Amino acid sequence: MPVPVMSERTFQGIHVLGRENNSPSHKRLEGKIAIVTGGARGIGEATVRLFARHGAKVIIADIEDTLGTVLANSLAPSAAYVHCDVTSERDVESLIDSTVSKYGRLDILFNNAGVLGNQANHKSIVDFDADEFDRVMRVNVRGAALGMKHAARAMIPRGSGCIISTSSVAGVMGGLGPHAYTASKHAIVGLTKNTACELGKYGIRVNCISPFGVATAMLVNAWRSGGEEDEDEGMSFGVPSGEEVEKMEEFVRGLADLKGSTLRAKDVAEAALYLASDESKYVSGHNLVVDGGITTSRNCVGL
Repeated sequence: MPVPVMSERTFQGIHVLGRENNSPSHKRLEGKIAIVTGGARGIGEATVRLFARHGAKVIIADIEDTLGTVLANSLAPSAAYVHCDVTSERDVESLIDSTVSKYGRLDILFNNAGVLGNQANHKSIVDFDADEFDRVMRVNVRGAALGMKHAARAMIPRGSGCIISTSSVAGVMGGLGPHAYTASKHAIVGLTKNTACELGKYGIRVNCISPFGVATAMLVNAWRSGGEEDEDEGMSFGVPSGEEVEKMEEFVRGLADLKGSTLRAKDVAEAALYLASDESKYVSGHNLVVDGGITTSRNCVGL
């Protein structure tokens, strides 16, 4: 029987020491090499932990050096941390080249890094902020495109690979986010479909995930009254309280059509695990929506 090992875990952004079973009976990513951008916290951290538990060697790519290093150390030797600003092509190219140099290949890229922009005050299009739009698009879309570019260059010679990106319900329908954020997430869905069309002939699968609101520190901070995400990806207000997290989760539960469940980062990580594993070997060009039915029920009329 596998022995649970002591590891660092995060509860609402605070690292604590706890027990974690790193040996599931069926490891779905055994021997795979994976990169997770934005992997130091939130959905990225949950995915890093899940991928590592399922046998992958995971490179955590982020600009949060302290959090990323602590997480990597807690999962060693299954994980390593690399500083990477996804808006910098030099950083992204170096990240993927160093991964291939160290491990001989890249099997999975999860483009998860992103910013929310100003979520608390949904500005009218007549008050459009061009600078914020450029910043959001630069991180969310340019970052994903650069990841796809350099991952493809590494994967094409081997004739296999998997690229996943984080989109959003705001990339599925209108009215679920500010203009800049919504535009960026629609772009990720389109980029995913186009890239899947091109790379399928090389045996490379390209998909994305569109979750509804997950009460991560980044989202809770960005939704605080009058709050605005800063350049450090939404951490200007620090770690949210348990009460704030519960209020956000309650808000999301109230909007979802599916009752009785709460969407959390691990649920999105499970979707990523499915798309990264051989269980989805014939799935490409797909947007996996994890939203409790909101995008199919929001406009229902009394059903």
